[in-house]
Amino acid sequence: MGTIKALVKKAKKGDGEAFVSLVKQYEDVLYRTASRLLNNEEDVADAMQDAIISAYEKLHTLKTDEYFNTWIYKILINKCNSLLKKKEKVLTIDDHLLPQRRNDDFQKVELEDALNSLGDKYKLVLTLYYIVGLNCKEISEFLKEPEGTVKSRLSRAKAILRCNYYNEGGLRYEKQL
Repeated sequence: MGTIKALVKKAKKGDGEAFVSLVKQYEDVLYRTASRLLNNEEDVADAMQDAIISAYEKLHTLKTDEYFNTWIYKILINKCNSLLKKKEKVLTIDDHLLPQRRNDDFQKVELEDALNSLGDKYKLVLTLYYIVGLNCKEISEFLKEPEGTVKSRLSRAKAILRCNYYNEGGLRYEKQL
């Protein structure tokens, strides 16, 4: 398998196998991202399918070949947001994205509530940083916002979670069971 840039060039020339190879390289991260933003598997599958089809149809519009991953993530996030707007759903976190420190259902619910209490801008930055694996500069380019804004949102989101939901020992419980 060639480099990303070489695969994108082949795909732009109409090589379907090269496009499939590109998508397979990012399939897991795309799935985790869509799962993080959407409530159910059907919506995740729809968003991924729409994003991949759009990416294939609009591949010729990609200006910088080595940014394929950022470009396809943006398409996916836009598809997820479209689905959310249509269905007026709230963002949730699936169990497979929660830390596996211990199998504690209460802790999972607390973490889900904590993340869902954040504003959409904070959740998006946390998702791009921790799930997709983009750095602050890449997120800045991706969202077309200043890098300082991205760093600030990331820092504020962490501070909110730390202050409202965590203490040194882990999640703060209001009531012990």
